[in-house]
Amino acid sequence: MKNYDVIILGAGPGGYVAAIRAAQLGAAVALIEKESIGGVCLNWGCIPTKTLLKSAKTYQNILHGEFYGIEGIEPDKIKVNWRAMVDRKDKVVEKLVSGIEVLLKGNKIDIYKGFGEFIDKNHIKVGDETLYGKNMIIATGTSPKAPNIPGIKESIDNGYMITAKGLLSMEELPKSMVILGGGVIAVEFATLMNALNVDVTLIQRSGRILSGMDAEMANTLTRQLKKSKVKVVTNTSLKAIDGKKVIVELKGKEEIFEAEKILLSLGTTPNLDGLQKLDLKVGSSGIETNEKMETNIEGVYAIGDINGKYSLAHVASAEGIVAVENAMGGNEILNYNVIPSCVYTFPELASVGLTEEEAIEKGLDIVVNKFPVNANGKAMAEGDTIGFLKIIANKEYGEVLGVHIMASTATDMISEAVMIMELEGTAEDIAKAVHPHPTLSEMMMESAHGILGYPIHSLNRGK
Repeated sequence: MKNYDVIILGAGPGGYVAAIRAAQLGAAVALIEKESIGGVCLNWGCIPTKTLLKSAKTYQNILHGEFYGIEGIEPDKIKVNWRAMVDRKDKVVEKLVSGIEVLLKGNKIDIYKGFGEFIDKNHIKVGDETLYGKNMIIATGTSPKAPNIPGIKESIDNGYMITAKGLLSMEELPKSMVILGGGVIAVEFATLMNALNVDVTLIQRSGRILSGMDAEMANTLTRQLKKSKVKVVTNTSLKAIDGKKVIVELKGKEEIFEAEKILLSLGTTPNLDGLQKLDLKVGSSGIETNEKMETNIEGVYAIGDINGKYSLAHVASAEGIVAVENAMGGNEILNYNVIPSCVYTFPELASVGLTEEEAIEKGLDIVVNKFPVNANGKAMAEGDTIGFLKIIANKEYGEVLGVHIMASTATDMISEAVMIMELEGTAEDIAKAVHPHPTLSEMMMESAHGILGYPIHSLNRGK
């Protein structure tokens, strides 16, 4: 039997990062993965979708240059080659997976390919081998959730209904697609398919898409999707699936939406298989952990989607580092109040901290400033002028409580807000920092000036 200081079950962005950090701290490390190194994020999620979205965005930019205010390009011979896009996606994934495998090997981490099953809190079986671990980190993630609705199983078996993983491996583009769900994954795929000329219908149960994000951003994105001919249907109740047909209740009446493919994007369920012999405390969204990633069992940690806190790859990685450092004798915690969320639509959305609605609900005395993208020189030059940057700050001291960005590079720009909030910085700190021109990052500075009451490139219309 091989003995390890740390055994990690699952090699996604939480698991493999935890393994590398554990090795750096001098631990003997085993990493167990039943499928592919990199997990869902790298192989069937974050990276593949962003690669395809880049191809789709490039196609749209060329095809509709005049729409973006960019003249002088003749798009007559431009067409979509889905197989070539998928091949490029596969090459990007393969290169990144290979790079991670090199890192794991270079850090002398033992990799076990197979299904890991716990015997007790210190022993885990993989194939014919049993491993001992002083500390265990569970990073098994989640799987797509299918509601108990008539006809779903039959539609999946017939190939009409697919998950995100199935979409990424389609042999050809369908002419039409119904997407069930209005969360991040759903709207990103709606954006992708729509940009590649697929007729898309997005069906959402609640009153709006992206219910956890800033309402103004979500509503603005809804208008953009509709403008791009995506049918956004809200306030529905899913009743049944009949082959290619989705049957819902809408405004008290039965409505039927039909498409060549139906994408199931109605949330996920934690992967608990193999953990049954552990007496773990499991809540409605996953294994319960504290801010140190500790479960109710000493020496057993849970990170990433499996703990149900945030279904975000960057959170899983951060949690992996925290878990490992605590397993090796540290006393680390993760500040969940400063977690950025990103949506890779056209334009992108990114948020950190409180929304305006949340701050008001908490009874906080706040000041809010919003700077429009169409007043930014770089955005005008690039033709991407939809969106805004909004800062929410404490009125007395100016401490930044939340930042929400809708812009072409929002997901890159949000890091400045994360850093300023991690340091408990103020709008004055942002305003005093010289931002390069011309860049979209200037919007952060401009909005900060607005918080302080003296906007430069917009009129002061009060706070």
